[in-house]
Amino acid sequence: MPSNKRTTSRRSFIKNTSLVAGSFFIVPRHVLGRGFTAPSDKLNIAGIGAGGKAEVNLPYAYNNGAENIVALCDVDDRMAVNARKRWPNAPYYRDYREMLDKEQKNIDAVIITSPDHMHAVQALAAMQLGKHVYVEKPLTHDIYEARILTQAAQQYKVVTQMGNQGSSGNDTRMVETWIQAGVIGPVHTVHVWTNRPVWPQGIPTPAGKFDVPKEVDWDLWLGTAPQRDFNPAYLPATWRGWVDFGSGSLGDMGCHFIDVPFRALKLGYPVSVECSVGSVYTGFFKEMFYTDSYPPSSKIHIQFPAREKMPPVELIWYDGGIKPERPAELLPDEPFAEWDGGILFEGKKGKLVAGLFGRNPRLLPTKKFKDAKLPASKFPFVEKGSEGHQQQWVQACKKGFGTYTSSSFDAAGPLTETVLMGNLAIRSYNIKEGNNFPGRKKLLWDGANMRITNFEAANAFVKREYRGSYKL
Repeated sequence: MPSNKRTTSRRSFIKNTSLVAGSFFIVPRHVLGRGFTAPSDKLNIAGIGAGGKAEVNLPYAYNNGAENIVALCDVDDRMAVNARKRWPNAPYYRDYREMLDKEQKNIDAVIITSPDHMHAVQALAAMQLGKHVYVEKPLTHDIYEARILTQAAQQYKVVTQMGNQGSSGNDTRMVETWIQAGVIGPVHTVHVWTNRPVWPQGIPTPAGKFDVPKEVDWDLWLGTAPQRDFNPAYLPATWRGWVDFGSGSLGDMGCHFIDVPFRALKLGYPVSVECSVGSVYTGFFKEMFYTDSYPPSSKIHIQFPAREKMPPVELIWYDGGIKPERPAELLPDEPFAEWDGGILFEGKKGKLVAGLFGRNPRLLPTKKFKDAKLPASKFPFVEKGSEGHQQQWVQACKKGFGTYTSSSFDAAGPLTETVLMGNLAIRSYNIKEGNNFPGRKKLLWDGANMRITNFEAANAFVKREYRGSYKL
């Protein structure tokens, strides 16, 4: 929130019993009584992306009128219908650049709920104007973009939050406490899996000629992505499976599931990554890998070095219906985890299995830990847990830079880089040099310099080239 606005609102206190004719003053909330919010104390929020997940983010931030929604932006008018009805006085734009330019003085903070390939340019543009930002997960489409936004948050001194709401949940904090307290001993392996994708992946590029709907600005929708003809197969939500726009199963759920071990084990830059991916059977002893979309399934091994007093650890990701082996400590009829995925920590003294966001954590073997005295969480609980994720950011914006948020970019940036390392391995998998596929070997990673050191071609997926005039 601009400092001059805050200063004016707090200085404009009427000391005399009479008002000067024609003058207007904003009275602080403590003068008007408990429960009253002065206009100057409301956060003025703009939404880039007005449909989809924005239909959760914007209302949670708005908080029944406790804050203001002052501008809306979407490249697809069909997605913005509900938001425009709810906030009819908020100016509506298709181009986020025009909105930021024309509404700059009215905006304190921006919530970004656009496809992955637009997150970085939109967030950086807002941050450069001194606007606080809330960006849906994954933070960015590329590793380089995540590093840039992490640095930008410090440079422009704005409050940030990534939309992985589980990071504000109590279960995440509980698992983090137990792991760091050594309840299951030093952890050497973590398995993470999801039921995603629940949209088409591993499919050929769609064909056919289609007219662009009048409600869609296709050029703005493409944004930073390479030019291609409009096709209804790309939107509204199926963009996640296409490499130019989304980040697949990893991008969708990795920032939720991997966040738990990333925090608990204090992970930083990995040192290597390797993968195997599912293919499409096309005939006798023939298979096809479609590189325009992410594979139907994948298994990814990411290695991390020793940290502080913790040993090296391997994180293994599974998607597309693949799961790790059931722990031997589970009885045959006991559920392994929840329907949408899970997390399994393997330590020297035992194991911990949990669901999405670390939900319902269980210690194994059950008999060994039945009467164990477990430490209380040492991390602050967020009011309403994950449902308060947006409000935590709103209140932090009012207090200013340096106020804690659960997934500020200094935490969300490195997490996103790790998630996107998996996609780097996937996209390198079928690069062929001569008769070999070097991308199918273990790729060695120099995190500080953002480079694969043993296969140069893979570095093309660290930072992509933007279309047209878009730039960071």
